Amino acid sequence: MEVSKVGKRGAVVIPAALRRRFGIEEGSLVIAEESENGVLIRPAVALPVDEYHRRFFAELDRGYAALRQDPDAWREEMAERQTLDGTLMDGLDPDELWTEDGDVLHPGEEKDRRV
Repeated sequence: MEVSKVGKRGAVVIPAALRRRFGIEEGSLVIAEESENGVLIRPAVALPVDEYHRRFFAELDRGYAALRQDPDAWREEMAERQTLDGTLMDGLDPDELWTEDGDVLHPGEEKDRRV
């Protein structure tokens, strides 16, 4: 363990051995976050969009599965969805059609030109 001194504007020097071990170079992004034992400084990992999507949807799936396993939580979710279903279409006509050019066709209206 090495001790570092906090400099002006909160700058901290990360010891060279740790920088090499974790691939931290000049200009690398790091994340400073609160932990149980103090401040944790770790490399910021930039994920490709596909990997981010994969992780996001995997987490979403885990949360959904956990929700389904709890009957009380699932009932509450269904009640909330039912409430929202009644408000999502407030003021909108479910039979209107939107054209590619942004016009709205109401039931019974026809578009003069093809889209």
